[in-house]
Amino acid sequence: MELIRIGDKLISRRKINSILERIFTLRCQGFSQQEVARQVGVDRSFVSRLETLGEIRRGRRVAVVGFPVANKAELENMLRQEGVEYILLLTDSERWDFVRQKNGLELLNQIMEIVAQLRNYDVVIIIGSDYRIKVGEALLGREVVGVEMGPSPIRGDREVNAEELRSLVRDLVEAEK
Repeated sequence: MELIRIGDKLISRRKINSILERIFTLRCQGFSQQEVARQVGVDRSFVSRLETLGEIRRGRRVAVVGFPVANKAELENMLRQEGVEYILLLTDSERWDFVRQKNGLELLNQIMEIVAQLRNYDVVIIIGSDYRIKVGEALLGREVVGVEMGPSPIRGDREVNAEELRSLVRDLVEAEK
């Protein structure tokens, strides 16, 4: 146990870390700052200050899904730099491998898992054909922003303008600030 002496006080780092972990776990589970403060035995303002201290980014949570993308590595790197938490980009060959390597049930289950994950985001950017964007809007039932690469079906990889996508991500994240 790591103990710290401050004047006549003996402080346990383990105890502090345990309480902090409990606070963040409860907040992630949807409890209000006031409810968490009451359960842990601190002031609500303490919970607020902790969140402010650790805040990396405010704004909407953005996910990006797209295929068939020629400049996948460039886009992934840029999206990570912009703080996008969920990125699923595939080249044309990767998307066909994704489909061919699974039986029907496995494919359906994996697609359902992806849709369930995407529902945790405020905005989903879908890069693809006009048809894929419409399907995405229908499945997600939330704000979907389409970056259309052309009419369906798209054959072969397509280049996506990284700076235009960066600008779109920034606009979406800033929209609620």
